[in-house]
Amino acid sequence: MKSVQNTHKYDALHNCLLTIAGALNRPQRDVAMIKAAGIDLDRALFPLLVQVSRFGPIGVGELADRVGRDYSTVSRQVAKLEETGLVKRQKNRQDKRINEAAITLDGRAMTDKIDAQRVQVYQRVFRHWPESDRETLEQLLSRFVSDFGQTEGDENDEQKSDAG
Repeated sequence: MKSVQNTHKYDALHNCLLTIAGALNRPQRDVAMIKAAGIDLDRALFPLLVQVSRFGPIGVGELADRVGRDYSTVSRQVAKLEETGLVKRQKNRQDKRINEAAITLDGRAMTDKIDAQRVQVYQRVFRHWPESDRETLEQLLSRFVSDFGQTEGDENDEQKSDAG
């Protein structure tokens, strides 16, 4: 017999995660960060540049997944970043079919300015937190991200076992 799950058990957590994702993805926040960093960058390209800086070289398909846009849009936007000299496109070393974006020195200089602004934001957020609380939050979020990433595909496995 299948157990009945409490579907509301994780509502508060899910609401927090949605709120965090929404806050981090607000266009106004990107515009403010660009302005504060004193850089000249199209707001639509901002999240791509940051992702390439943090996770690159990164395949264009994976980059599209990370920013929630389709491959063709991200491919065009990466081309714009390449035209401005902030990223370079290259073939993946192991699989030449995969087009990757990698940060350039100019791109790194720009993301360093963005990172400096981000540090100021986080310092304001955590100004009243004990360092141990911030460290605990970081550890728990890292664990959550790792475990959450391992669940990809689990939904299909559960549906198959329920049908059998």
